[in-house]
Amino acid sequence: MSDQLVQAMADLEEEKVLSLVQERLEAGDDPLSIVSDCREGMTIVGQRYESNEYYVSELIMAGEVFKVVVGQIGEKLGTDTEVKRGTVVLGTVEGDIHDIGKDIVVSLLQTGNYNVIDLGVDVPVEKFVEAVQENDAAVVGLSGLLTISFDSMKATVDALDAAGLRPGVKVMVGGGPVTDAVREYVGADAFGADAQAAVSLTTKWFEAKEVA
Repeated sequence: MSDQLVQAMADLEEEKVLSLVQERLEAGDDPLSIVSDCREGMTIVGQRYESNEYYVSELIMAGEVFKVVVGQIGEKLGTDTEVKRGTVVLGTVEGDIHDIGKDIVVSLLQTGNYNVIDLGVDVPVEKFVEAVQENDAAVVGLSGLLTISFDSMKATVDALDAAGLRPGVKVMVGGGPVTDAVREYVGADAFGADAQAAVSLTTKWFEAKEVA
């Protein structure tokens, strides 16, 4: 059934994807395994986009289907009734309006029972600082798909530092062109190669009590 889910996701067969996810949830499969298969299907979607088999509309559709899957998993787990594991502020930085990757991270973290403050796209530096202060957030995620977003990421990290918040906050960055060299330039603690990596980083920081 794993291969079927990967293929259905790659082929953008929404009804089949949701049906297979439901079957696996009812069978007691690990939710993260289900998410992993969907991510694998989305990787194929990305490859088809690069080879001009798919277009932007297909990329957007894949992102929407993935969000529905994550919501379906969260509903099954009933995480809304549990005590939240910690607060994370996320947003696409100023000058960038791409949100598919960011939205997937938001959905995954919510399913993992984190309190997520989603600031949206084209977020000014000050808004990140205010959100951290007002919500006592321990983790900040900065997303960007354009190379021009790197300076905005750096400005945001610098602003957190200037506000005296940096010592108590872990910052992760992500997006297509983000590398470890970008992370170093920005001054972030880590970068996530994909949405699942962002969740793994967040979980590691909270479980290791590097943040509270």
